[in-house]
Amino acid sequence: MKYAYYPGCSLECNAAAYDMSVRAVADLLGIRLVELDDWNCCGATEYFSQDELVACAVIARNLAIVDPQLDQLVAPCAACYLNLKKTDKLMAENPEMNAKINECLAAGGLRYRAGRVRVRHLLDVIYTDLGETALRDKVVRPLTGLRVAPYYGCQVVRPLDGFDDTEYPMKMDELFTWLGAEVVDYPVKAHCCGGHQTQISEPQAFELIRRLLDSAVEYHADLILCVCPMCQLNLDAYQGRVNSFFGTDFKMPIVYFTQLLGVAFGIDMRKLGFGKELVRAEPVIRAKLSGALATGTK
Repeated sequence: MKYAYYPGCSLECNAAAYDMSVRAVADLLGIRLVELDDWNCCGATEYFSQDELVACAVIARNLAIVDPQLDQLVAPCAACYLNLKKTDKLMAENPEMNAKINECLAAGGLRYRAGRVRVRHLLDVIYTDLGETALRDKVVRPLTGLRVAPYYGCQVVRPLDGFDDTEYPMKMDELFTWLGAEVVDYPVKAHCCGGHQTQISEPQAFELIRRLLDSAVEYHADLILCVCPMCQLNLDAYQGRVNSFFGTDFKMPIVYFTQLLGVAFGIDMRKLGFGKELVRAEPVIRAKLSGALATGTK
């Protein structure tokens, strides 16, 4: 299976563990990811509030440079996935905007035909294109005994023609059930983490983060699984600030879903980027899976 790959800016810096685990897991599963040559930032969320045309043109450039031999583009970041998918949809449904965006692209010698590239999140690719049997066959360290709270966030499931339920997604839940984990009924799984709200209103941002952490604790989760760098950053990096603000004592590890996939598949934890998170996940995972982790690594 071969796909174009758009890592996005976060995976080159604060979310390096996500990129490491994505590549390690993809390689083991036989998923060939061909990184776009000279890709650019998707603009995150702020650019759209400044100038929609420029924002769309910047995003569309990434669609335009996908290898003509490939028709699917994988984006692990929820924001990148949403922006790429949203721009492709806008160009397909709005002829005037389509023409303007292609006029912008033409300045760089590019053109994009709406709908040529199917934008997908990696979770969808792994769940749908491989499926239960293929994933179970790769398990060497069953996740039995580990209680996980799958956190999808507010962006990855919001596109109108997305791959999961917009209010109560279940694909990640099912995937980790296949691997032996005990998936908790996490009721806030599609709630917002606040995004960049920490830069605007800390009290509001901290409350949103507190709710997510508190729910995971209430349901006795050992860790939270993320599919978005922004979500992982907020829940991990701001736990100390949230504890100071509310007088709480959260110590909840926040890891990427691909990192835990890699653990189940027997990939060495260093190759999966463990240790880059602030609230350390490895001691918790090793304590819960001590028997399974005693087996060999890949």
